[in-house]
Amino acid sequence: MIRPIVHSRIVLQRPAEPAVSADAQLGQDLLDTLAAHADECVGMAANMVGVSKAVIVFHDEARGQDVLMFNPQITRKTGPYEAVEGCLSLPGPYEAVEGCLSLPGQRTVTRYRRITVEYDDEGFCHRTARYEGYIAQIIQHEVDHCAGVLI
Repeated sequence: MIRPIVHSRIVLQRPAEPAVSADAQLGQDLLDTLAAHADECVGMAANMVGVSKAVIVFHDEARGQDVLMFNPQITRKTGPYEAVEGCLSLPGPYEAVEGCLSLPGQRTVTRYRRITVEYDDEGFCHRTARYEGYIAQIIQHEVDHCAGVLI
C-alpha cells in the first residue's frame, strides 16, 4: 500500500522503536511508497510515512532493485566527505543554518564513503553488508531518519 509522506518535524524527529516481525507489512508499504516516488526519491524510512519504527528502504542501482532493511545499524564508517542532500519529507526553502546551504530542499551533511551495516532482512534474519559510494550515502541518510535526525 502506498502511504502518504509525512512532513511534521515532530514525527520526523522522534527516534524509531525497533522493528519486529509484525512490522513486515510496513516494510512492504515502504517499498510500495518508494516505487511510487521513484522519480524523486531513492530511499525512505518508516517515519517518513508516519511510523516510528526502524525500517528503511532504498534503491540499489547496481543491483537494479529496491532493498528493505529492518533495524539497520551502521557499525563501521570510513572516508568522511561533505555531501549535498535533499529529502522528500522536507520540501521547500530552508532558513540559512551555519554549515548548511540555503537552497530549496537541500543541505550539506558529512557522510562516509564506505560503511558496514548490520540489519534484519525481510525474513528477520540478521545480516551484515558493506556499501560504498552513493548507496552508502543513501543508507546513512535513512539511518539518520531512524534516529530522528533531519538534514
